[in-house]
Amino acid sequence: MASTKEYLEYVLEQLSELNDISYRAMMGEYIIYYQSRVIGGIYDDRFLVKNTKNARALMPDVSMELPYEGAKEMLLVEDIENKAFLRDLFEVMVCELPMPRKKK
Repeated sequence: MASTKEYLEYVLEQLSELNDISYRAMMGEYIIYYQSRVIGGIYDDRFLVKNTKNARALMPDVSMELPYEGAKEMLLVEDIENKAFLRDLFEVMVCELPMPRKKK
């Protein structure tokens, strides 16, 4: 099942306190970027973020979910209505994520 554009718009609105958020549509789903780093995505209308130490610390009881068959497990963000929490989550995660590779 592909994610809806409406859910993407909702998630982007919840992330509106952050600068430098972008996204890319990919095979019916959406990859979310923060400061040019892949931080998570929307898969089957679920907001999932990468499994990082700092993210797990902020969400100790988090559910691990597969975004799609054969992928690594990601963390399901359940407190999506809380803009301050999302801002804090992204701010602590970004330092753990690699910068994108430079294209040749």
